[in-house]
Amino acid sequence: MTTKSLIAFFFAAALGTLSCGSPEESSSPGKPANAAVTAFYLTSSPEKKVSPNGRLTDSPLSPEIALTFSSAIDLEQLKKARIYLAGYSGEMDYSAGPDSKTLLLSPSEPLQELTRYVITVTPGNNLGIKIIDSYTADLVTALDGGDKFPRISTDNLLTKVQQQTFKYFWDYAHPVSGLARERLGSGNTVTTGGSGFGIMTLPVAVERGFVTHSEAAARLRKIVTFLSGKADRFHGAFPHWLNGETGKVIPFSSKDNGGDLVETAFLIQGLLTASQYFNAVEEQDIRSGIDGLWRAVEWDWYTSGGKDVLYWHWSPDQGWAMNMTVSGWNEGLMTYVLAASSPTHPVSRDAYVKGWARNGKMDMNNLSGPLFFTHYSFLGLDPRNLKDTYADYWAHNVSHARYNHDYCVRNPGRHAGYSDACWGLTASDWPGGYTASSPSNDKGTIAPTAALASFPYTPDESLKALEYFYYVLGDRLWGDYGFYDAFCLDSVWFAHSYIAIDQGPIVVMIENYRTGLLWNLFMKDPDVKEGLARLGFTI
Repeated sequence: MTTKSLIAFFFAAALGTLSCGSPEESSSPGKPANAAVTAFYLTSSPEKKVSPNGRLTDSPLSPEIALTFSSAIDLEQLKKARIYLAGYSGEMDYSAGPDSKTLLLSPSEPLQELTRYVITVTPGNNLGIKIIDSYTADLVTALDGGDKFPRISTDNLLTKVQQQTFKYFWDYAHPVSGLARERLGSGNTVTTGGSGFGIMTLPVAVERGFVTHSEAAARLRKIVTFLSGKADRFHGAFPHWLNGETGKVIPFSSKDNGGDLVETAFLIQGLLTASQYFNAVEEQDIRSGIDGLWRAVEWDWYTSGGKDVLYWHWSPDQGWAMNMTVSGWNEGLMTYVLAASSPTHPVSRDAYVKGWARNGKMDMNNLSGPLFFTHYSFLGLDPRNLKDTYADYWAHNVSHARYNHDYCVRNPGRHAGYSDACWGLTASDWPGGYTASSPSNDKGTIAPTAALASFPYTPDESLKALEYFYYVLGDRLWGDYGFYDAFCLDSVWFAHSYIAIDQGPIVVMIENYRTGLLWNLFMKDPDVKEGLARLGFTI
């Protein structure tokens, strides 16, 4: 064989080796094999293995961590500084695992409860192998479950939650208008629907002794005066957001800069409820102001020229460009109830049947929607004996709340913390922004308002949630205006926000559970009674 042939032979052999051999097989004697982390798990639950950038939740505070590599390792060649638990500053014990490829790590001191740590493996030579890629994964510890606050009676706890939550609408109300700020930190941006919910907390506050009757009447008078004299209206309907100082519309989006009929319905619901409560002679001006606001809403205008359906939005420069009908099933039932009840601009029953109920095609059997469907319209509308062609509303709302609870107990998404005491999916903040959480859109985020505003429907389950939120999570979840908006134990995230439309239903629905106060007030309104009869409801 010539010199050229020998060179070609060895070159071809080398190519063959490189193309056919594995990384481990290709390593020369004395050189470490290429390897990677193939699994991260806890020895207490070996069935839960996590891939890179994954997460293990509900870890015990003294875990034994297992890391498995693709090649056999040599514990005597361990470089500890390159395999560690980020966030933990104590000593770590390293030992051999159940097979030649597994390393065990054990913190010598207990980890902190409900804390995110990161298991980190850096690339390079270690354990007698060459780790070719960095590896990180989260380890989130479990709660210790102990009480953070002293135990008090259930009655006192319910009152405490109502009083602290009421402060959002009392202490944090906009100083000029008295209306509810959209959320903590929203400045001059006030919300019409959330203000309606806040107005409904005033009778609760008086009955529970949080403020005096005269103080509450003065606040309501300020609100009504502002709405009547300064606030922008569009054929009688209010926008989603207003400037609480000037009364000018703050666009919710580029085309949503006019009337929002659903938000208006929630505001009118609150005003009509308050009108029944503040019934003293010297409060006649308040009632007259509310009546003027009520009569001015042109519900029939929002049928877009007489169609058998209500439209959600109208803009003075965009017209009907949003093109969004109020059709069920969702939170919009109150809109049709009030539109049919209007003494000045009513809509026909046909709009309810064809628009809201979709000629009988409205799907009320799907219970996977967010829980605010059973809250917002039912803050004043009493579902206990409410029936029509389409539903027994008490049975439906109970079923919806129980479905939401049972879903969280089953926890098909394996989210951290979900249980029969930690449940409730509805619209709220979450680590990615804002979303309408539900069983069909489960982001691992629990909103206290979901379970607490369901007290009338699920009293036992809601009480368990209340006690868990307050006693177990209270050091992280309880603040100046009651429970913060939401939390996600997957990522150990607790919101520091409050949102008006989430805080209001907590106060109102707990009171409806306790005394039925707001239900009784709203259902006394003679216009509402006529409207419900017109739509074919029995009450």
